Parts: sequence; C-alpha cells; structure tokens
Amino acid sequence: MYKYETHLHTSPVSKCARASVEDTLRFYRALGYDGVFITNHFLDGNINIDRSLPYEERINFYFSDYEEGKRLSDEIGIKVFLGVELSYKGTDFLVYGLGREWFLAHPEIMEMKKSEELKLLMESGALVFQAHPYREAAYIDHIRLFPRAVHGVETVNACRTDLENKMADAYADAYGLLKLAGSDNHSGARALNLAGMSSETPVSSEADFCRRMVQGEMSIFTMKNPLREE
Repeated sequence: MYKYETHLHTSPVSKCARASVEDTLRFYRALGYDGVFITNHFLDGNINIDRSLPYEERINFYFSDYEEGKRLSDEIGIKVFLGVELSYKGTDFLVYGLGREWFLAHPEIMEMKKSEELKLLMESGALVFQAHPYREAAYIDHIRLFPRAVHGVETVNACRTDLENKMADAYADAYGLLKLAGSDNHSGARALNLAGMSSETPVSSEADFCRRMVQGEMSIFTMKNPLREE
C-alpha cells in the first residue's frame, strides 16, 4: 500500500505550523509514506507574510515551502506534491491540480466571492474539496457548506472529532460528493493522529492523484502516530 498525506502545513509559510519542511518530510519518510501534499494556507488564510505586499511577492513566498520540499524530495526519498488550502472566515477548501503559474496569472481571485472563485478553479481543472466542513471553533461564527461548488468533502480529518467527521461523511453521501481523508498536520512528528489516502500503485503527479480520486482508485486510511514526540 502506498500512503499519501493530503492535508499538511509547514513552517514558515503557514503561520500556525510548528514544523519545518525538512523535519516534516523526514517524519513521513520514517513512517513509510510514499508522498505528501503540502497544502499551506493561501494568501486568504493564516499565512506568515505581510498582506500589503505585492501579489507576486506573496505568491513567491507562498510557494517557497513547496519548492523547498521538491528540492529535498530525492535526498529524503519521499515524493512532494502541491496542494492549496483556501480560506473564508474559518471555512476552508483543499485544491489540487493547479500550479504556481496559474495562481500568478489570476490575481483577481483575491477579490472574488468564494463561490465564484471555486467555480473558476474547477473550470480551470482543479479538484476541490471542502475541508473539515463541520469544524466548530470559537472563531467560526457558523458552519458554511458549498455542495454545488466543490467536487468533494474531507470526511476524515485527523484533527477533528468523531462527530464532525461523521457529519461530513453524511453530508458527502447526501450530495454524492467525493470523499477525502487528511491529517491537517501542523506539527510534524508531534501529531497524534494521522489520516490520508492510499493506493495500490504509486501516484505519479497531482494530475494522476486527481484522476484516481475521481475514478475511486484511492482508499481512506487512519493511524496513530507511532513515532510521536512527547
């Protein structure tokens, strides 16, 4: 079984992340993962950069952790793929299949309604999932659902409660949406629980992952972190 982390934050790009790219990759390699998707918070989320800087400069910073991961991938022996986590007042979306050049060419997304932005992403070839749709927190005013603007739902998030994940699973079933699992790991080797997607053969690219997800060729897995650092 080839295991993939689909929801991962690294420092310094994600302000809330507490582990470097290198330390995180070495951790997942030690667990036998074949690859990870680095899905840091985008410019509309908890990103560690001055929001008044020019769009291109912020984009360059945003992709810096992913690019570091790509440089280290051969040395560490783990594949590194790109994902993006968009945000809207505590409602988040995981986006796969679009790269740096697409985001550089579309600064207008920063001014779009989220439903319109999601539609543009999908029309441009991205695979879009609403992350932890039933997450509850003090900073989230209310739960927002976008069933007509996504391909799927993160139905297993290793950081969320059983109730929140069960509600997400029921939501996906009700609307016939694809199902995704991820760890939402912000702390590298200190994560307690892990979740992701597995396959019988190696995933070769982001496009390959998207195709496999749509065709039902990926399976959800969960696990405790056997290497957790106390």
